[in-house]
Amino acid sequence: MSGGPATVFDATRDAFSLPVPLLDDTAKRAFFVGNSFFNQNWVVAPASVSSRDGLGPLFNARSCSGCHFKDGRGRPPEASEPLATTVLRISAPGEGPHGGPLPDRVYGDQIQGSAIPGIVPEADVTVEYDESSATFDDGERVSLRRPRYHFAHWGYGLPDPALQISARVAPAMVGLGLLEGVSEQDLALHVDANDADHDGISGRTNRVWSEQLGRMVSGRFGWKAEQPSVAQQTAGALRGDIGISSAMFLLQNHTEAESATWATSAAEQPEIAAETFSKLVFYARTLGVPARRSATDSVVRQGAALFVSAGCASCHLPALRTGNVPDVPGLSHVEFHAYTDLLLHDMGEGLSDHRPAYEAQGAEWRTAPLWGLGLLATVNGHTLLLHDGRARGTTEAILWHGGEAAPSRERFLRMNRSDRRAMSAFLDSL
Repeated sequence: MSGGPATVFDATRDAFSLPVPLLDDTAKRAFFVGNSFFNQNWVVAPASVSSRDGLGPLFNARSCSGCHFKDGRGRPPEASEPLATTVLRISAPGEGPHGGPLPDRVYGDQIQGSAIPGIVPEADVTVEYDESSATFDDGERVSLRRPRYHFAHWGYGLPDPALQISARVAPAMVGLGLLEGVSEQDLALHVDANDADHDGISGRTNRVWSEQLGRMVSGRFGWKAEQPSVAQQTAGALRGDIGISSAMFLLQNHTEAESATWATSAAEQPEIAAETFSKLVFYARTLGVPARRSATDSVVRQGAALFVSAGCASCHLPALRTGNVPDVPGLSHVEFHAYTDLLLHDMGEGLSDHRPAYEAQGAEWRTAPLWGLGLLATVNGHTLLLHDGRARGTTEAILWHGGEAAPSRERFLRMNRSDRRAMSAFLDSL
C-alpha cells in the first residue's frame, strides 16, 4: 500500500495513469477532463478549437504527455540525438526575483528547441557521454557516464558567457497530491541543516517563492525542490515547456531580446482557461500510486534490511504522513511510502550542476521519491535515473551518490554480489 488509500493495484503500462480509488463521481469527471488536456496536443493560435490553441511561440513539447509519457519518466537523448523529454534549465550568475535563478538576458530560464512557423528556435542541443568506472570490492566493474551538452545555431545571438545549465528529465507523476499534503511542520521534523545529531546527514528545505501565497515557503517539487505546489509546477511547465500562459504566469515564455526580432504581443488573457487549469492540476494531484510487488519475498526483505543498514533510509524515508487536504479529504492524515524526505541534500561534486536555485546550491538535490521505480521499464521502456538520466539503472544511480550519501555508496561498494542483487530486488519492488 505505497500510497495508503491512494494505492492502485496495476502493474501494466497504465500503472502511473490511474486515479486514486477514493474519488467520487464528480471528482472522477474532473480527473478525466484533466487527463484529456494532459494528453492532447496544443496547437498554434488562432485555431478552430480555441480551448487548445496558443502553442509557443517557443516550446519544447506540444503536450504534457510529450515529456511525461503515460504519466511516467522521460529519458535523456542518446549521443547526438535532439532533446525530447529533457529540458535544459539555464541562468546567468546572480540572483533573480525573490532569490531564484537569474534568467539569461537573451534566452530566459530554459532552452526551447522548437518554435511555431515563422519563429526561429532558440538553439540546437546535443549530448555526448564521457565514460568512467567504479569497482566493487569483489572486482566487478561498473561503467558510469557523465553527459556533456553542446549548443549550435543560437537563434538570437550568444547567451551570457558564464551561462549556467542544468539538464532535467521529466519525473513520474504519481502521488503528487500526497507529497503536497505533507505539512510544513512535518517537513521541518526531518530538517537537520547543521547536522546536530552528527550522523553526516543535513537535510534542509529550499525556501522558494509562492505565486499563490505571495511569500516564501518550503519547496517540495522539482529536482531541487524549487516549486512549492502542484499548481505552480504545472503553470511553470505550461509556460516554459509548451508556451501556454495562465493566470499565474500571464507573460509569454520569450524575452524582449527575442521578441524584438519578430512581431508578437503579450497575451491579454490566459491561454488556458481557469477551469481547465484547475482540472489539469486536480488530475496531477490525484494520480494513484502503484502498489508494491513481491514485498514479502525473502530476497526483497533482505534487500530492504540492507537498504536501511547502508544508511539509504536516512534520506529516503520509508514513510511520511499528510496533514489536512480539504479538497480531497481521502488524502488527509494518511501514511504513505514514497521513500523521500522532500529535503535538499549535498550529493557531492560528481552530481553538481553548478547552478543554484533559490537556497539550493549546485550539489544539492531533493531526495527523489522511489515509489514506482520498478515499473519504469514497463511504463516507459527504460530505467534511466537521476536528474539528467545519466544512470542506467539503480546500481549506477547509487554509485553516483556522493557528499552526504558517500558513506552509503561505500557500503554498497563493499557488498557482495548476492547482497547487491537483494538491494536491487528491493528497489524493483517499490
